[in-house]
Formats: sequence, C-alpha cells, structure tokens
Amino acid sequence: MDSEVNTKIKVAALGRRFSLGMLYDCRQDSLVPDVKLWDCDDLEKYTRKRPKPSSDFEMVASESFKDKSSALNVEASLKASFLGGLVEVGGSAKYLNDGKTSKNHARVTLKYQATTTLKELSMNHLGDVKKHQFVFDQGIATHVVTGILYGAQAFFVFDREVSVNENHRDIQGNLKVMIKNIPCLSIEGEGSLKIEDKDKANDEKLSCRFYGDFFVPKPPTTFQEAVEVYQSLPKLLGANGEYAVPVKVWLLPLTCLDSTAAKLVRQISIGLVEECQSVLEDFSDLEMRFNDALRTKTAQQFPQIGEKLKTFKQKCSQFKLEFQQTLANKLPSIRGGGEEEAVLAEELRKTCSSPFNSKDLNEWMDCKEREINKIVILENDLQKAKQALLSDFTSQGNYEPYLSAFPRFGGEDITSVESCVRGENGWKQETASRAEEVPVSGLSPITEFRSRCRAETPVGAGPANEVVSPARLAESLKSKSKRINSESPSVYKLPLTEEDLNIEGCRRYNFGKESMMSNLAIMLVGATGSGKSTLINGLINYIVGVEWEDDFRFKLVVEDQSRSQAESQTSEVTVYNINHQEGFKTPFSLTIIDTPGFGGTRGIKRDKEITEQIRRLFTSVNGVSEIDAVCVVTQASLARLTATQRYVFESVLSIFGKDVAENIQMLVTFADGKQPPVLETIKKSGIPCPKDYLGLPVHFTFNNSALFADNRSSSDRACEENSDEEDEDDDDFDEMFWKMGIKSMEKFFNALAKMTTKSFLIRDYVKV
Repeated sequence: MDSEVNTKIKVAALGRRFSLGMLYDCRQDSLVPDVKLWDCDDLEKYTRKRPKPSSDFEMVASESFKDKSSALNVEASLKASFLGGLVEVGGSAKYLNDGKTSKNHARVTLKYQATTTLKELSMNHLGDVKKHQFVFDQGIATHVVTGILYGAQAFFVFDREVSVNENHRDIQGNLKVMIKNIPCLSIEGEGSLKIEDKDKANDEKLSCRFYGDFFVPKPPTTFQEAVEVYQSLPKLLGANGEYAVPVKVWLLPLTCLDSTAAKLVRQISIGLVEECQSVLEDFSDLEMRFNDALRTKTAQQFPQIGEKLKTFKQKCSQFKLEFQQTLANKLPSIRGGGEEEAVLAEELRKTCSSPFNSKDLNEWMDCKEREINKIVILENDLQKAKQALLSDFTSQGNYEPYLSAFPRFGGEDITSVESCVRGENGWKQETASRAEEVPVSGLSPITEFRSRCRAETPVGAGPANEVVSPARLAESLKSKSKRINSESPSVYKLPLTEEDLNIEGCRRYNFGKESMMSNLAIMLVGATGSGKSTLINGLINYIVGVEWEDDFRFKLVVEDQSRSQAESQTSEVTVYNINHQEGFKTPFSLTIIDTPGFGGTRGIKRDKEITEQIRRLFTSVNGVSEIDAVCVVTQASLARLTATQRYVFESVLSIFGKDVAENIQMLVTFADGKQPPVLETIKKSGIPCPKDYLGLPVHFTFNNSALFADNRSSSDRACEENSDEEDEDDDDFDEMFWKMGIKSMEKFFNALAKMTTKSFLIRDYVKV
C-alpha cells in the first residue's frame, strides 16, 4: 500500500551483517552487498550513537514456528521470506531451523537477550548530502539502513527423550522448572555445578544445543555446560559492548529521497502468511510422525511398511520443497507489483485440493500408525500363545491408491472424466488435455448415466466430483437470512454480526467469515434523501449475485419506518465488512462505510457532529486505516449545488486533505439514462475530483427505483389484482433501470480495483 512506500520499517537482523547506509531490497528481503548510498566519510560524520543497555531472559516452551519467530521478533513479511527460503539466517537466528525430530521428546528453550547501543543516521543532514545516483537508476534496492540496535541473543535448546512408561506432560513440566532456575543456579569451586539430588537424574538425560550471537569456544551439550555458558554471556559482549552484533534494523524507503527509486508496492497480508506457515508446519509435524514410525521395530521387521513410509516421506519432502520454491518466486513478484496477491491465494487453494492436503496426509499416517500398533499387539499375543498358525502378510505389498495419486512433478495437466450407468459402480474413464470439452464414448440410448470429473495436474490428482449444478450464493444466503416482508419480491435482511468498535458514534458489522482475499474500502457520503441507504442495498444485491428474475432481494441497511424522508435513515457512522465468499461478483472483500445524511432537520450542528464522527473513525486505533474511494452520492437532477452539497465536499476535504481528491467518485442516483445535470454543476464549482475526457467528474449512474420493484410479469400480477394497460410499460422500465444499475456496478467495481489505496496508519492525511 502507498503508506508503506513512505514509512520507515523495522526488521530483525537474524544474524545478517547490517551496517549504516547499506542498501536493502524489501521485495526479496535481501541486503545489497558492497554498496552504500553515501560515502563513508559522510556516514561517519552524521552518525549518532546512544547507549541502550538491557538484558533479559525468557523460556520458549512451544516449538511452533509462530512462537520461534516471535522470540526473534520476526514480523509477518520477513517470516514469509524465511519460509520461502529467501533469507539465510546466522547466529542465534539459526534457532528458526531447529526442529524436533520425534514426538517422543520433551523440549524447553531458554532465551537470553541483551542490547548495548543504538546507532542511527541524522537524516536531517544526510538528505542534502550527495548520494550515489546509480542506486536509484538501476532499481537495485527499495530501502536504506538508517538505524541499528546492537546487542546479542542466545538460545539454549534442551531435549529429553520420554520413554513409553513416562508421562510426557509431567516430564515437560519438570523440565520447565529446571530450565527456569538456570539464571539462579550457582557454580561452586573448580567449575562444578551445585544441583539437587532429585534433579541429577533428569540432568543426565538432558541434551543441549546452543544457537547464539556470542563466540563460545565449546558449545554446551549438557545441562551443566549450559549453565556455565549462560553465566558467562554478559562478559562475552566485551567491556564496552565491542562484540555486539546488529539485532534490530530500521529501514528508510528510498522513495523518501528520490521518487524515481524502486519501491515496495505491497506487503503480503498476514492471513496468507499464516496460511503458508500452517502448510509448512503441518509437513514438519508429519515428519516427526513418520520418523517415529520408521524407528519402530515393526517397520524394520516388515520391509513393506518401511518402504511405504519412506516413499511417503520422500514425496512429502519433495512437495514441501516445491511449495517453498513457489513462495520464493511469487513473494518478490507480488511485493514489486508484478503479480496480484490472489496468485498466492490460488497456490494455497491448489495445495488444499491436492493429495498433499493436511487432512488426507494425516489420515494416511493415522492408518499406518494403527497398522503398526495392531501388529505389535499381535506379536505380544503370539508370545503368550502355546500354539500358533502363521501366514505371510502378502497384502502388505499391495498397490495403494493414495500413494499412486501423489504428484507427477512436471506432468501435463489433464482432465479425467468418468461415467457409469446410474445405480451401478463400474466407472469408465476418458481423459483429455483440454478441460472445456471431453468426449465420452460407449454411452447407451435411453440409459441414465452419472458422470464425475477430476483434474490431474503437477500437484496431483484432484478429488472426483459428480457434475452437478452448484447452488447460487444468493439462493443459499436466502435460507440463512430473515424475511422482513412478503411482498413481491420478498425482502430478506442479511445475517450480520456486530463487532465492538469502542468509538463514539460509530458501529461495525461483519458479513460472512474472514477471507484471505484482498479487501477494498469505500465510504459513502451525501445529503439526506440522496438515496445512500438504498444504493448500499443495491451494491450488496449485485455482489452476492441477485438477478432481475429472482423473487427475492436483500437488505444490508434496513430503514426506520418512523423516520420521514427529511431525516437521515442512518444516525451513526456504520462500517460493514463484507467478507469475500465463493460466488461473489467481486474478486475481493469490501468494507462499506455508511455515513449519516448531511442537511437533515437538525441543521448545521448535526452536520458538524457527523463530520466529527467520521474523523473519529479514521483517527482511532480500532477504526478504519485505509480507504480506496470516497463516494459522494448526489441526485442527478440538481441544477446547482446546495449549501448542504458544498458542505459535504468541504467536510471530506477537511478530514482527509486534498490528497484524497483523486479517490473521490461521484455516485449519481435517480438517473434516467441521460447526462445528469449535476455533473455540469460540480464541474463549474471547481471542486477537486477526478475528471473524464470531457472534463466532467468521473461518475457512475444508478436508479434505485428498480431494486425492490415488482418483477412479476403483468399477466402474473393480473391473476392477483386489477392491472391497467400501463403495467407492461412499467415492466420494461423497471428491467431497463435494473440492467443500467448492473452495468454501472460492474464499471464502478472495475474502477475501484484499479484505484490507489490511501492509508491512514500514520495519520498522514486525516486532519486531527
């Protein structure tokens, strides 16, 4: 987003050799070696140094990648790069690569961290100093290092094997108590550690691995060695912290110094990063399981079981590597603006629908573990039996369909269509390289067939699905919504969940579950009676795919029947989070901000209150931080701007500043297909907003009268009521206005997707 282009960011060093003035490419999260933006003399002259002494320790009991990255202060973007193999870590950050190899291990990690000094560049002076221009011309970097916090970190990873007769939870608890006491333990003469007798047994079973930024002549491998090294860590930094290394780095976008510089167009959303993390953690968890299974006596005694486990492990490792390579290719392209974030979402969708989805992989492992346990039970029973009749386990070598469905890397995409006579189970297969058209042979006349298809791709064979007509989203939503009137068409109130916003005069509702798709935000402002609420209802009907012929409509905003037309139907600024669902007409989620109408019966005092409500929404921590379009809703017939209309524009500009002018869109209601007079009025007023090739404000026309109009044919209505000769003409007009609205919606959302997002995370634009 644009805010990130001009905002200083903070990243973990992860053992990488940073220095002030170095260049950094956030698209790949990599340092640009041997190049600095300024000369060394200038850097030394304008470097400020401040002491930042601190030290601390903590335990990391969880071995999830989420907790490991949190212990190293790794943010989502850098986390994604590490998962994709773009970042090579060193020192203490090698802890990220350390993973358990067995579920039969209890593990606790002790972290020590210390900071010494903060060095930063004085940008007030360096901004005017001569820079190396080729850096901007060649686009080799997006950021420059302007601040470094020095210090060191260390991780002591303690493992203890848990036997079959021991309780894993008890061992883990005892281990936590022992490790937590390390900073308090004392070492007696000649380097011997004073340990309670009850802890000595546990001490002997412990192993230790050390990852640190400190120079340790001999890394600790036992509990006693770990305590000795831990207590020596403060001295290893040096008397004046001369052995400290970068632990945290501040990066300034190069666009702050030169607008032609390469820039970070967008970050990967946290939701997608967590999805990628979940996929890879599932594979790590599986790796522990098949390692444990391969170590069993049964897997060694029965080669067929061992071979299948090895095949399973090999295929999973191969797919995991392919997935990481995909991340490594897609992340820089998305961040640099070469591809949309939806590309990564599609890769995740493919993974979930392939044979490598977590559910199927774990079910296969469950089956193999049950098989191994069953054989162990049989062996134990045989040892007790006096006589036994034994037979070869010939079925162990049988072909397994699931393993055969694993990917043919680099294979051609094909479509497999299977058909069989309804009521029978003999499926006949046909394949074709084109998915659109697959000829099916061998069909018999006057016979009902069932058909199903599956895709066979480089990521594996997809599930077989019967070919059916899926239910439309609008139809399925109808069954989940509350009917609020029984007229024709019937009107339903969409199910919303309210979220506590804790902002005076503002509310927030969510529709649907949170989606991985990108989100765009629009705010609608306008005078009372301009048709804002009905327009919002029109937007939601378009988004969920309601068609003219449907006998139902939806409402997001339900009018208060006790209010007159001169009063606004909305008294609070209301945020509707419309989360993307399969079947949406828009390829993104949408946030709609509905504002109270200006110019109501309560006068200018109320208008000022509305302006303040909007301001609070965009300046509060829990409020809205981004906007893609400020939509001014106005009636088509206005031949001159009223005082209220002027106040609407002035309020928008007073809140967001003139920078938001390019995001102002005119939504013209009560339009009749002709050029709305209000456009010429706005043009003459000189109000800043985007213009089309005729110099008129960029606009979209709507006529909301057709939204809830009776769409039955005149003949159908005649069966229930007396109809006159004009009914048929009314039918034509209503359908015409409906189609006009659909075209305008399509144009509006296409334009919205191309607009530059304005972000207020640092409150640059919102006037407070």
